[in-house]
Amino acid sequence: MNTNVPLLELRGISKQFPGIKALDNVSFGVYPGEVHMLVGENGAGKSTLMKVLCGAYNADEGEYFYQGEKVDIQSPADARRFGIAVIFQEFSLVPYLSIAQNIFLGREFPGKIPGMIDHTGMHREAKKLLDLLGLDISTKTLVHDLGVAQQQMVEIAKALSQQARILVMDEPTAALSDRETERLFAMIRQLQVEGVAIVYISHRMAEVFAMGDRITVLRDGKKISSLMPGEATPDELVHLMVGRNVDRSYARNFCQTEGAIILEVKDLHSANGVNGVSLMVRSGEIVGLSGLVGAGRTEVARAIFGADKVTAGTIFLHGKKHSGGPDKAVSAGIALVPESRKAEGLALIRSICDNLMLPSLPLTFPNRIYKAARARQIASELIQRLRISTPSSQRPVRLLSGGNQQKVVIGKWLGSESRLFIIDEPTRGIDVGAKAEVFALIDLLVQQGAGVLMISSELSEVVQICDRSYVMRDGRIAGHLSREQLTEANILKMGVHDE
Repeated sequence: MNTNVPLLELRGISKQFPGIKALDNVSFGVYPGEVHMLVGENGAGKSTLMKVLCGAYNADEGEYFYQGEKVDIQSPADARRFGIAVIFQEFSLVPYLSIAQNIFLGREFPGKIPGMIDHTGMHREAKKLLDLLGLDISTKTLVHDLGVAQQQMVEIAKALSQQARILVMDEPTAALSDRETERLFAMIRQLQVEGVAIVYISHRMAEVFAMGDRITVLRDGKKISSLMPGEATPDELVHLMVGRNVDRSYARNFCQTEGAIILEVKDLHSANGVNGVSLMVRSGEIVGLSGLVGAGRTEVARAIFGADKVTAGTIFLHGKKHSGGPDKAVSAGIALVPESRKAEGLALIRSICDNLMLPSLPLTFPNRIYKAARARQIASELIQRLRISTPSSQRPVRLLSGGNQQKVVIGKWLGSESRLFIIDEPTRGIDVGAKAEVFALIDLLVQQGAGVLMISSELSEVVQICDRSYVMRDGRIAGHLSREQLTEANILKMGVHDE
């Protein structure tokens, strides 16, 4: 194979949707054995370009070249013939099929009897893939029963099973902890040795410079620059992405005095695996909930919010016992930004305006008379405040990029009178510019007297943002770290299983 010629090249790609030009004359290529980083703000066109590359979208203009020869990619089937596999930011798994069935969906192993499937062989090969990724779980488990991070690993296993020559990864580590990320990086390095070309979309600067052989920057649907990692600093790269200087330090004034107790959880058990968790959140503080993937962090959040059944233990809110489902939680002033925005955080067929207004409708319209002009005004103010990239507040939220959808999930609670915010992976799929803005908003909430329980797989975020943190392991609290003790090393030391 000629490594001086791109394995796949797109030239002059343009793509337009109603009211927005998503791609404007973009050219992009990837070489065998190369990790080509694709970066840019939410809405810059990264995911659209990858959907054009894999045939999910047809370009309005532009050409495709495979090993220097002009080709036609009009569908995902065409892309697969050229060895293109994609791990999308939004999962494409079937919830009520098993892990093995999802990995080999459409490529089932034929059995000895014509028309039958070799399920044993499929589960055996699926287990090998999960072992490579360090995921210790039965291949017969339904995807519906997996957490977001585990679903992400299944998506990666599915792509690896296709023995792709060109592998596209859209924010593959967004839901993974450091340990799972290290395993993924080791797998990527092995694929490079085997000559696989990798397109990697990421908002994490450390990943871009650690793994990237080349970096392409998109902004507002246009290619701004293509450079080598040594040709720019992280701050310079961020400036190329957003067109302005961005403070990435997330500095904040940490809580100096103990506020009133907002949330107190005592010996909490739940049907989803929470096992004797006790914790406390006070007014004016951001409390971290750390741990490895599968430690039970999201399960605690769901139990407190009433999304999963509590089987034992007590939840106190402002000193009073609290119980019930999500409706009772919202009425009591609890806000939840869930781990899975698509499944639990958004009404995808509704507009951005409808989603932003939903939790605050009783407060905004206490007489129960809905005024559309007032709702649009409030939504437009939130869109501007959060820098959501959209031509209109009436645009269906399903048409937004993943990062902009995440901003809507957070933004919808800002108009409510919530005093406790449970925020699960607040920056998943959000660009570096928006991260600073989101953390500034969270800091403003606690300055105004709210309490925040924050779950993040990015340990650096927990260390930089939180006043203190609980660390979970196996559904239990493994320890507590004060502000002075809060380091990435201490979190890992508590969160990792004793060998």
